[in-house]
Amino acid sequence: MQLIDIAVNLTHPSLAAQAEALLERAYAAGVCQMLLTGTSLAESEASLALCRRLDGSGERLFSTAGVHPHDASSWNGASADRLKALLGEAEVRAVGECGLDFDRDFSPRPLQEKALEQQLALAAELNMPVFLHEREASQRLLEILRDFRDRLPAAVVHCFTGERQALYAYLDLDLHIGITGWVCDERRGTHLHPLLKDIPGGRLMLETDAPFLLPRSLRPKPKNGRNEPAFLGEVLREVALHRGQSQAQLAAETTACARAFFALPPLPERAAAES
Repeated sequence: MQLIDIAVNLTHPSLAAQAEALLERAYAAGVCQMLLTGTSLAESEASLALCRRLDGSGERLFSTAGVHPHDASSWNGASADRLKALLGEAEVRAVGECGLDFDRDFSPRPLQEKALEQQLALAAELNMPVFLHEREASQRLLEILRDFRDRLPAAVVHCFTGERQALYAYLDLDLHIGITGWVCDERRGTHLHPLLKDIPGGRLMLETDAPFLLPRSLRPKPKNGRNEPAFLGEVLREVALHRGQSQAQLAAETTACARAFFALPPLPERAAAES
């Protein structure tokens, strides 16, 4: 059984220091391919460098490149050129993490919208999929996306935690949906359980967002409290339960979906299990 983790923040200091061991554990757990998330221009460059350093085969580790809404204040005239150069690298498979965050508002909303629109324009120009972040901003994100959607090959709302109305609106725009260990959180994630079965199999992907969002249902829990790709199976278990699917069926569906979305190479079962 193969799994693909579409969001690993491997440049985070808590993970980067043990990256080799973390990847070995992930491969042993069946997580055969991963997307390393770029959240700023510097972090996007660092994610690309990790792909090259840690994956000699060029078949397991890939990355995204973009500017997160938290960092939208840093977007300037040179940012688009720098990002465009990154997006031309073979390992970089999507534009992002970009989007809107009206929950924390670390960057002013007009600057968030400007950075998002310019990144969507780049994605349209380069015919690349988009890796989206959204918190408390679904309506505005939808308004902006509608102007670009016909020119974008695909887009995924990563770490979806919203309500039914937002989910249906995203699906109506033919967006993909990424689900994390948020669904394993009995305090705040149970509203997602009845919605999971409404996501078409061809548009659902799984992610850890490591080192964040450690599944609360995981047993035993790691003493350090950090999430990692090896724990993606717990997300698979919870999502399969509420979709009424076997874990093997859901793994096959989400892996095929991620491979198609990010244009990842297929791996034979035997190769996928080898670190």
